Amino acid sequence: MDSIFVNIFPSVFNLPLLCSLQPSPQYGIVLDAGSSHTAMYIYKWPADKQNGTGVVTQHSECHPKGGGISSYVGQQGAAGRSLQVCLDQAMQDIPRARHHLTPVYLGATAGMRLLNISSPVQSAQVLQEVGHKIQSYPFNYQGAAILSGQEEGAYGWVTVNYLLENFIKYGFVGRWLSPGRQTVGALDFGGASTQITFVTKDEVEDESDRMKLRLYGHDYSLYTHSFLCYGRDQVLKRLLAHLVTGHTGTVAHPCFPAGYIVTMKLGTLFDSPCTVAQTPSYSYNPQAALSVKGTGKYDHCLGNITEIFSFHSCPFSQCSFDKVFQPNVSGSFMAFSAFFYIHQFLQTTTGIPVTTPAQLEEAAHSICNMSINEMLVLAPDQEPRLQDFCAASVFTKVLFTRGYGFDEISFPHISFQKKAGDASVGWALGYMLSLSSLLPGESVGLRKALKPGAWAALLFLLVLLPATALMYVSLQACRRKKKGSSDTAS
Repeated sequence: MDSIFVNIFPSVFNLPLLCSLQPSPQYGIVLDAGSSHTAMYIYKWPADKQNGTGVVTQHSECHPKGGGISSYVGQQGAAGRSLQVCLDQAMQDIPRARHHLTPVYLGATAGMRLLNISSPVQSAQVLQEVGHKIQSYPFNYQGAAILSGQEEGAYGWVTVNYLLENFIKYGFVGRWLSPGRQTVGALDFGGASTQITFVTKDEVEDESDRMKLRLYGHDYSLYTHSFLCYGRDQVLKRLLAHLVTGHTGTVAHPCFPAGYIVTMKLGTLFDSPCTVAQTPSYSYNPQAALSVKGTGKYDHCLGNITEIFSFHSCPFSQCSFDKVFQPNVSGSFMAFSAFFYIHQFLQTTTGIPVTTPAQLEEAAHSICNMSINEMLVLAPDQEPRLQDFCAASVFTKVLFTRGYGFDEISFPHISFQKKAGDASVGWALGYMLSLSSLLPGESVGLRKALKPGAWAALLFLLVLLPATALMYVSLQACRRKKKGSSDTAS
């Protein structure tokens, strides 16, 4: 039988053909330098597909302890050292032979945008420090950059739709297919900014919020806007600064749970470009102690958070808030980053599905009326940030309903996700795809995963293998029949 196969399929058994079907992968690293922390993502794709879109997958990720790189201002070398544990992991996760071929990108977001506003010199120093640290490793360093809010929103949108295979889908026998699906909007909520990005057929009246992309032979007209100072950490700081105005000593905080008390230095509230305008004019002493006592009152919390937004004047036909134009939301959306964690917390602690605006309000109301001890019983693993969930939930409600305009019809079309498939959702993958030319502007057309010779051999194998097996079975049957006849005759 072995000789039959070798004679029929000499080309198949001569292979390194089958060994070459899966080329060794190429790797890419993105360091997501956010305002509150840095994350590293390692991606991989077949090395022979430099433009083989649709094949990039997440290989691994790393989340070091500590704050974002902007938090290390004034600490010589600390920003670079904060990346070391993840870069060391990358040395292990990526085969040594691929180290020098692996591009490394560092993208900094709203935290560094704020630092660049308050101190461009310090911002440049931090980027230089992290650059030196990355260059001390044997990877192919591609530079560190501060993303604009528009870029952050657009890259997040690309990531979401790439992972959901809304651009193209890998079909039978190696052909890339256009699935004909509608794209999904992206809702991102970081530490210092929040982004909304979606395809719209409406006119985008503000040129700065319009972006046109051509991907896989299709044109996409995007509306994208980033709200600096509307990220989770900056919102919490702005809210407390708003409550402190005109008060000294002790301040009642309606969004903090009853029973929660914290003391801080007054100056820590007004050290950000997002709150500096709220600095008290009366005998301000940044070293003065401020005591904040939680009262846990939903209605008062809602009123104060609403005052962070400006829903009044609008220079366009319609606005979201703060005089920013926004067309009506349409289609489905994916909400990720902090939105995912807030939504998950509300669901697990209240048992409410949170699939409608009414349920979001009900869940936020329930959280805000809990004492700190009640919250500790329900979510002990969230202890360090339990006091922030009421404010974050109410902010999400105001942002989604009054700000973005989601209603009982459109809100259920929002999915809250941390991952799509095996990859984390965020702007990092879209950033790498764009900078590494793995996202072409034109149609990918027909792309095959195997070389022509390999395809021919495999097709030959698929066609003739059943026939060969049938021949073998027939021969064995004939032999048994002849043997039976001879036995009978004897």
